[in-house]
Amino acid sequence: PQSPELLRQAQYRLKFDELLGIQLNVQSRRTERLAKNNGFLFMKVGGVFNTFYNEKLPFPLTGAQKRVIREIRQDTVTGYQMNRLLQGDVGSGKTLVALMSMLLAVDNGFQACLMAPTEILASQHYASIVRMTEGIGLRVGLLTGSTKKKERAELSEGLLSGEIDILIGTHALIENGVRFRNLGFVVIDEQHRFGVEQRARLWSKNPQAAPHVLVMTATPIPRTLAMTLYGDLDVSVIDELPPGRRPIKTVHYTDAARLRLFGFMKQEIAKGRQVYVVYPLIKESEAMDYKDLTDGYEAISRDFPLPDYVTTICHGKMKPADKEESMRQFKSGEADIMVATSVIEVGVDVPNATVMVIESAERFGLSQLHQLRGRVGRGGEQSYCILMSGEKLSKESRARLDAMCETNDGFRLAE
Repeated sequence: PQSPELLRQAQYRLKFDELLGIQLNVQSRRTERLAKNNGFLFMKVGGVFNTFYNEKLPFPLTGAQKRVIREIRQDTVTGYQMNRLLQGDVGSGKTLVALMSMLLAVDNGFQACLMAPTEILASQHYASIVRMTEGIGLRVGLLTGSTKKKERAELSEGLLSGEIDILIGTHALIENGVRFRNLGFVVIDEQHRFGVEQRARLWSKNPQAAPHVLVMTATPIPRTLAMTLYGDLDVSVIDELPPGRRPIKTVHYTDAARLRLFGFMKQEIAKGRQVYVVYPLIKESEAMDYKDLTDGYEAISRDFPLPDYVTTICHGKMKPADKEESMRQFKSGEADIMVATSVIEVGVDVPNATVMVIESAERFGLSQLHQLRGRVGRGGEQSYCILMSGEKLSKESRARLDAMCETNDGFRLAE
């Protein structure tokens, strides 16, 4: 190119070519999918769905949830395979929508499965779904990497005989040994954690035809971008929070305010609330950051001594059983403070926790900060997110932390 302007035009042209190629590819896949008129039909809304809807709903559905369930129902009576992306901000009730969609499948004689990225999250989905569907004759199974051989064999048998209606699990679901009798509906949670190939392997679990697929994400993506990235998916959005949720107050403190922070934590604990303290764990220097977490844990244990305060710890290097135990202590309210790494960013649900302290907040990306903040504010109490950082911040980091303090709206943050 003879000039910067011509260079810009040339680059633009190349980018256009590349995008056009991607989009044509995506569209041809979509056309191919819609040409196969062999999607499973969920013609009836039956006993399981109705019993759940009339007797088991924990709270009335929001307008947005009803709209999305309607969209899913319409997709499942067309004769084509559904392929839908469900976007909803943290805490907007996506899991409930997913569960009700799976119940539709069960009513129509199909099995359903839900795949989550971590064991913690899969176990949580399992526990809450079993709790919510108690007494309606639904059989739910859980399969993760740490499921024992004997249990696996029992699960296998139950899946093939059709005994098990809904299977919840991690990547373990896509292993070859996992076979269903009649899989008709697949839910994939935190969709960005799974590759396209992994999703495709779940589709092939039913030899007759591909099951309907619902992928969920709490990382909001502007709609225009979502259509570009996931052009083969139809997009549904839950843009209302359940009633009674209060906006979370977010503030940014530097290390100088640590005493103030500890004082505030003590006040909230005195009211019977619980607190998360999250440390970054960066892959490149795990040795160093890992120590940060341990140091932090020691400092907090000093300032919040037993027996008045119970502090528990949770990170990716722990044995699953120890992690479970820490989670259990915190969920049951035995522990006041949970010191953790970002393992807890998805799906941990403790309504009594009202304070989220994020240490070295400048080291986290926006979507991670937003995810972490979504761990509090799940009960009716006023909740707080406190972003701690050093004094020296780059312009980008400051802009990120400011954005977090300004808005709770994941879609605005995504823009």
